[in-house]
Amino acid sequence: MQIDFAILSPYLQTHLHTWKNSLGNHLWQSTIFVILVWLLTLALRKNYARFRYWLWLAASIKFLVPFAPLISLGRGINISNTPQIAHRVISNPAISSAVEQITLPFPQTDVVSNTPALAHHTNLILVGLISAWACGALLLLFSWTRTWWRLRCVVREAYLHAEIDGARVFFSSSLIEPGVFGIVRPVLLLPAGIQDRLDRAQMQAVIAHEMCHVRRRDNLTFALHMVVEILFWFHPAVWWIRTRLIEEREWACDEAVLQSGNEAEVYAEGILNVCKFYVESPLACAAGVTGSDLKQRIVRIMTQTVAQKLGPGRKLMLGVAAILVLCLPVVFGLMHALRVQAQTELANLPQFEVATVKPSHPSDDQQSLLLSPGRFTMENMPIKELIRFAYGLKSEDQLSGVPAWAASDRFDIVAKESESQTQILDKLPGEQRMEQVRLMAQSLLAERFGLRVSHESRELPVYVLVVAKNGSKLTPAAPPPAPPAENEKPGDPPRKTGMHGIRRSGPGELQGMSATIDLLVNVLSHQPDLGNRLVLDQTGLTGLYDWTLKWAPVNAEPGEPEASAGDPSEPALFTALQEQLGLKLESQKAPVDVVVIDRIEKPSPN
Repeated sequence: MQIDFAILSPYLQTHLHTWKNSLGNHLWQSTIFVILVWLLTLALRKNYARFRYWLWLAASIKFLVPFAPLISLGRGINISNTPQIAHRVISNPAISSAVEQITLPFPQTDVVSNTPALAHHTNLILVGLISAWACGALLLLFSWTRTWWRLRCVVREAYLHAEIDGARVFFSSSLIEPGVFGIVRPVLLLPAGIQDRLDRAQMQAVIAHEMCHVRRRDNLTFALHMVVEILFWFHPAVWWIRTRLIEEREWACDEAVLQSGNEAEVYAEGILNVCKFYVESPLACAAGVTGSDLKQRIVRIMTQTVAQKLGPGRKLMLGVAAILVLCLPVVFGLMHALRVQAQTELANLPQFEVATVKPSHPSDDQQSLLLSPGRFTMENMPIKELIRFAYGLKSEDQLSGVPAWAASDRFDIVAKESESQTQILDKLPGEQRMEQVRLMAQSLLAERFGLRVSHESRELPVYVLVVAKNGSKLTPAAPPPAPPAENEKPGDPPRKTGMHGIRRSGPGELQGMSATIDLLVNVLSHQPDLGNRLVLDQTGLTGLYDWTLKWAPVNAEPGEPEASAGDPSEPALFTALQEQLGLKLESQKAPVDVVVIDRIEKPSPN
């Protein structure tokens, strides 16, 4: 059977690119981990070497253990169960982007060229890199296997002398230094005649050093690192870890020998005599007595530098580091899931067909937020008010994290629906149509202002709007039906025309035009006379109404001089509501949904 590589090429190229980026992220994460381990070992430089050895071993094993499973675990966490504070932190776009840039600098997907010449060139480069890696790995494997086989032959030719603490001791005719050979069942290999070159005390100290290697299973742990060296021989950090492992394991055994009661001078002389008469072990996973920097070791032995135990502070530091290593990938996966969810939600929001956003003219005095068939208009108002409208917020307390410019800079926005959208929306009941317009406003804010928000629940003082004792004085609006459209069926409800909304004609003067009670409580929640307190609707009124409300403001609106306050002959707001609209405000406390702005940017000019 023949395989058409021309057909398989795009498939293979796509997967090779994905594999390349995944490997790049894994190597980057492992490198960062090595740097963190190095910083920890600096903090523990006065403590026992065995602690630093295990840290370096963890840095080595990290190359074999990718963070991908932990990241996948984070992506699978139920986002709805995330605590509110944690949800706000990890969904913050700035934090999420920074963590993703640090954790995954290489994108998960890559653009694969469809140009045959470029695709062929890219394939050749990838094949060349894989071939170079395979050659390097096989060369190391062959070199170490040959050395191991030579040591194996030396052990086979040696004769059994004794057994110490369960480890067999062999004498060999070779000139290899005393060392431990074997991974599963290590044996102590001594050169024949060594007892004639070292006195009894020196011999005892050297054997104590080797038995420490046996108890610590140093051959096994270093064999794990040798696997890392074969797979990642091209990474400089792997060879740096090798040096540090050999250094720390020898220092750890030196500390154990001195702690067991051997004299420092005798032990140092024993090591120097071994170096004088014998050659170093050729294999790093066959631990000898002369490894690491000999001069530094002798200095440390002779000065008898006392290593410290881990205190509570350093134990806490190691515990926190271990928790972070396990938790950070999970948190990153959760961040990624939140970002995907946010992008999906934004992509599913209905959108205006076209929208213009311009700064308001400085001479404009009138403010308005109006809905008409096929059009949404905001005049001379800050973006904060558009956010409040888009998310159905009725008071200042429901919006947090507003930058100064979003509360002061005023904009004119005109957004138009497509004809098909207008036809669909006009057939919806008033509340459903308003909800769709709010969602389109959310989409506009996300697209033009880069708005990202999160939600919190807080218990706040509120006002409740109810019908007064003598009943409502609102006038129901009755807009005439529009002429039937060409594609309109006889049974369809009539289209409504005219303006819908509330116009602010001046300080202390509001005019409702086919406005809902929801729009009224939204405007009332923003009045300084009510302390910008949230107003909730409990009137039970669901229709559209025309009305006019006039009162004498206690304070001017933000940004207006005090001299612009309304007619002082008018009643206070509480009284005006009851006398002119037949509605009443009552004070209560209630849990309130608060929208927190995580990110917002000034819009680019049209």
